[in-house]
Amino acid sequence: MIIDFIYFQLLIVILLVMLFASMFRILREYERGVVFLLGRFHKVKGPGFIILIPLVQQMVRVDLRIVTMDIPSQDLISKDNVTVRVNAVLYFRVLDPQKAIINVENYLEATSQLAQTTMRSVLGQHELDEILSARDTLNADLQRILDQSTDGWGIKVTAVEIKHVDLDESMIRAIARQAEAERSRRAKVIHATGELEASKQLLEAARMLARQPEAIQLRYLQTLTEISSDNSKIVVFPLPMELGRILQEMGAHSPNVEDPHSPREPT
Repeated sequence: MIIDFIYFQLLIVILLVMLFASMFRILREYERGVVFLLGRFHKVKGPGFIILIPLVQQMVRVDLRIVTMDIPSQDLISKDNVTVRVNAVLYFRVLDPQKAIINVENYLEATSQLAQTTMRSVLGQHELDEILSARDTLNADLQRILDQSTDGWGIKVTAVEIKHVDLDESMIRAIARQAEAERSRRAKVIHATGELEASKQLLEAARMLARQPEAIQLRYLQTLTEISSDNSKIVVFPLPMELGRILQEMGAHSPNVEDPHSPREPT
């Protein structure tokens, strides 16, 4: 009987120690405690040393640090009917621990599901070229929409970054052909622009030479200088184009030159 009484006292002491230990909590600098009094919200406490009334008050810890959440790959159809697979990363933090605990059952799961559906909805409104090239704009749109949707949960979405955009092999080959055609078009445009600029420069040079006929002779001499510097046995001497016309006119007016095509008189 005495032994049972001793065991009973020992059990009471252990329960009192456990109950006394449950009264004290320590919250780190980045943690807050949402305290409930008999099931009703009481206040947000922390950080530091917290005292709770056993069996009357309960506390839920909330981490205020930025959470890095990976958004799983989502299959979506772009505005130009191209099937792509996109995944992203989401950065957010809890601003209001009271709303994060009371207004939503599991704010981590809710934020993840909302990010997946929002990414499919937003990216589906853009064409493939925009998804591949305008990522900064799409990231800003996703961040703004998610931040507005999670404001009632006490969550602040700080950033959304699209990581990978996976395409089918056929679409990759089509994009490669498109890029090759675009490079070919640019090459042709550059070549035509060069020809246009060269023709303008040649026209200007011809006008300058026409104003000073002596300049063409200097050009001939310069050409001879360039030819003579080569180790070649053949010397090409450029003649003025007017020389052929002058010789033709002299031959036409010469009386001693007989036209081979004129008919001969019979003897």
